[in-house]
Amino acid sequence: MQLPEFIRNFPALDIPFPEDVVKSYAIRSDAGLVVFFDFQKDMVLPPHSHLAQWGTVLDGEIEFTIGGETRTLGPGAIYDIPSGVEHGAIIKAGTKAIDVFEEADRYPIKA
Repeated sequence: MQLPEFIRNFPALDIPFPEDVVKSYAIRSDAGLVVFFDFQKDMVLPPHSHLAQWGTVLDGEIEFTIGGETRTLGPGAIYDIPSGVEHGAIIKAGTKAIDVFEEADRYPIKA
């Protein structure tokens, strides 16, 4: 599955991961940040926490550990991470996901 061209035209984020590993396409408002992630290579997301996050897997597979509970999520799965809860993931190449962050400035828009 490929994301539609108009989504791929959304601005990229300045994220702490190489662009050859994951591409990002974002919509930002004062109320939050919506990000379409397209993982080009397998990636390990180290455990961390921040304000609330909600997301869904569009394609591929994510092994998510949220608050100490590990689940493997595929297309159509939804995850809800409350504010301050530690989480991390192992994400397979080819995975596409939508993440919605409570923090409008979780990641800055790339200049």
